[in-house]
Amino acid sequence: MRRRVLQALGAGGLAAAVARPSLAAQPQADAVRYVACRQRDGAQEAAVIDLQGRDQAVVPLPERGHSFAIDPPTRRIVAFGRQPGFYALAFDEHGRQLAELPLPEDRHYFGHGVFVDGGRRLLATENDFDGARGVLGVYDASAGGGYRRLGELDGGGVGPHEVVALPGTRIVVVANGGIQTHPDYGKMALNLAAMRPSLVYLDWSNGDILERVELGDALRQLSIRHLAVDGDGRVWFGCQYVGPAGDRPALVGSHRRGQAQARLHEGSAEVLRGLDNYVGSMAVDWSGTIVATSSPVGGAVAYWEAASGRLLGTTALGDGCGVAPGRGAGDFLLSSGEGELRRVHAAQPGRTLLRVEGLAWDNHMRRLDKV
Repeated sequence: MRRRVLQALGAGGLAAAVARPSLAAQPQADAVRYVACRQRDGAQEAAVIDLQGRDQAVVPLPERGHSFAIDPPTRRIVAFGRQPGFYALAFDEHGRQLAELPLPEDRHYFGHGVFVDGGRRLLATENDFDGARGVLGVYDASAGGGYRRLGELDGGGVGPHEVVALPGTRIVVVANGGIQTHPDYGKMALNLAAMRPSLVYLDWSNGDILERVELGDALRQLSIRHLAVDGDGRVWFGCQYVGPAGDRPALVGSHRRGQAQARLHEGSAEVLRGLDNYVGSMAVDWSGTIVATSSPVGGAVAYWEAASGRLLGTTALGDGCGVAPGRGAGDFLLSSGEGELRRVHAAQPGRTLLRVEGLAWDNHMRRLDKV
């Protein structure tokens, strides 16, 4: 039975967010901010942190969170519940203006979303689980809109996970994982024999599907899940392989709109073993030229040259998944389920900023300002 999880969060919930003790010693002048979900001492929360890992705001979550939609000009944030997620909370970088997005009873969130139309609309990846199809929920994010639901767009596939916008266009890209699920069965795959993962390009203004890219029958169990756009407009994607455990297919690929096929980047046999058939998060550095792909299962982050697809190297990080751009070319901030935040340069061990007992960072970390 579907749970309604926000009954305990009202006006008092926001007060609790402000009053909760912070890991930060003092406020910092540095304006660079990130947001990530985490579990701290058994409680679920979203934390806005600075480049040194110090808390700037903490917002309690009713259940485990996953990722975010971010509007860089206003630094508005929407946190989504982990699949199958039944909540989405909107707040600002100070933890204020907490609001719940309305979700129909026959939908759930996949944990990702994106602001479009100059921040006036929000699109969220959702599951029409009785219809076995993916949709993008459309919400009014304009001033005074209150995040009311305006409708939905067909996502062009099954199991849409992440959605990203192509800068300067009315196009969003949807990572359709191809895995049919139903909340009555958790994350159990109900269609392994009939999977068809795809990248779908669609016009958010009218819902028209402009392009669909599939990986072919031989890779039908390579579920496309996570996305990033490099500085040259290429869409990078990371996958989860749900076929035989002994297989080691390429997990990272890229595609430019209009190309007949996606390009897969293997790297090396050692890297494929290290990623262990799962890419949990992706990010592009500040320069737009280096892509980072993380695997919490394998405990590794791999780095790729965007222009060539060449593997640059890896960083070992136990249960490491969150990755976001730092300040310069090749600079990234990483987080782990073991409570560690680490700042690294591509393919280097990096410097641990903090490690906190009783704290576990979740899969995704996002930078609030536009890269």
